[in-house]
Amino acid sequence: MSTDAQIVEKKKTTTRIPKEPGKFKVIVCNDNHTPMEFVVAMLMQIFKHAQDGAVDLTMKIHHEGKAVAGIYAFEIAEQKIADATNLARSNGFPLVLKAEAE
Repeated sequence: MSTDAQIVEKKKTTTRIPKEPGKFKVIVCNDNHTPMEFVVAMLMQIFKHAQDGAVDLTMKIHHEGKAVAGIYAFEIAEQKIADATNLARSNGFPLVLKAEAE
């Protein structure tokens, strides 16, 4: 007597929905050496703020110690920080920007 057994494997398939990439806040920190006029110009040039918005944001940075310049995907936030930091250093200012997960 012979018995033939069949083994049937069942695979469970799951569908994964890709998540959107996380967003990061670019934060500009206040210091006692970078002139407000430079910060306004940097916000307009790098972050594309209108002049009135850049002035308001600069005042917020001055009074509160920091403010969010924009919210971007990680790679864009990194590039904006690098561009703004390079601009500040080339003008002799110690301006600090950082990225924070939203």
